[in-house]
Amino acid sequence: MEQGAVQAIAGDPLLDLARPEVLRDPYPAYARLRETAPVFWHELLGSWVLTRHADCLAVLTDSARFASDWRRAGEDIPAPLLSVQTLDPPEHTAIRHLLLDGFRAQDRQALHERLESEVRTLFAGLETRPSFDFVGDLAEPLALRFITAFLGVPAPDLDWFVPMSRTVVDGMDAGLWPEKNEPAVTARAELAAYAGGWLADPPKEGLIAYVAEHAESSGVEETILRNSLRAVLHAGYESASRLLGNAAAALLTTPGALDAFRTAPLATAVDELVRYDAPVQADARVCVEDTDLGGVTIRAGDPVTLLLGAANHDPLRFARPTELRLDRAPNPHLGFGRGAHACLGASMAIRLAGSVLATLAGRYPEARAVAEPCHRRNLTLRGLDRFEVTLRPREAGEEVRT
Repeated sequence: MEQGAVQAIAGDPLLDLARPEVLRDPYPAYARLRETAPVFWHELLGSWVLTRHADCLAVLTDSARFASDWRRAGEDIPAPLLSVQTLDPPEHTAIRHLLLDGFRAQDRQALHERLESEVRTLFAGLETRPSFDFVGDLAEPLALRFITAFLGVPAPDLDWFVPMSRTVVDGMDAGLWPEKNEPAVTARAELAAYAGGWLADPPKEGLIAYVAEHAESSGVEETILRNSLRAVLHAGYESASRLLGNAAAALLTTPGALDAFRTAPLATAVDELVRYDAPVQADARVCVEDTDLGGVTIRAGDPVTLLLGAANHDPLRFARPTELRLDRAPNPHLGFGRGAHACLGASMAIRLAGSVLATLAGRYPEARAVAEPCHRRNLTLRGLDRFEVTLRPREAGEEVRT
């Protein structure tokens, strides 16, 4: 570690992010880190931690010096973990192009029309209830239906899939809580077994059908194909469900936000909601060539953790970053990543979120929170455990529960 590069930090700034009161709003804590130690070494993680937009962007867009494939730093990575998420160019290029071609080949308009019908049906079933859990009753089932419809496979049972998916997400924080690793490995293996037969017996439509048809000519190994499709399922579900929950919480707990959403350009407003409280709060790379970054020399072999949530609130890049400004443009947030590993389904996620939130704001202008949103104890992927809301007007004397 570069001597003298890091100012003293009281306590453990990453573990502090998991305290319930900080989980509700981590952005003041991120601001303190940016101001006092924008690049610091975290002993427990054994990693440099970056908090500024410019530094995070530099790493994300420089796959030559910062690798997603840790084999380039001498790590032994098991074959089940090799996928479009973990490979680097040029090996990454073939699987990414195959998936992108598959995305473009789908009738996305028909898919979104089908999902918009489901959105209206879901809301219609919830509007008569005194209140409901926006996460469990709407965001999670809708996100799972959306991603599996795009893949072309039936949606699995929610009671089986959601706990398994959450366990995999918990494992993303195993650097801080090692006890989360083994359950996550088991859950990932169960998910792999579920997805294992897709290419052997592909559906007639959807992304999997396209990949199966073009697999041989793509030159991509079958193991990487299978792992990548599994990754699309899990990442697509988690990103979409958490985006919907975070965005709804922002709109229903920020005074005037729901009204402002109705008049803002839809894609611009959703983009700002991603920046404001992104599902993906952290990412990691490994340095493969000595690099000066943020006043620190990062050595080859050093891990680097990017706090994207902090970068998305960097005042050096965003005017008044703590404000939810639904007409913010341009908006160069890092919520969908950048560079070779930018999110494949970003446009789809924006379209899905737009459909749900436009229905919420347009048809239910009196919608409101009836309890504070409850966040899951995750730092890599930020999301809600529960968020009790109602689509009805407030009754006299009623207060929000905490």
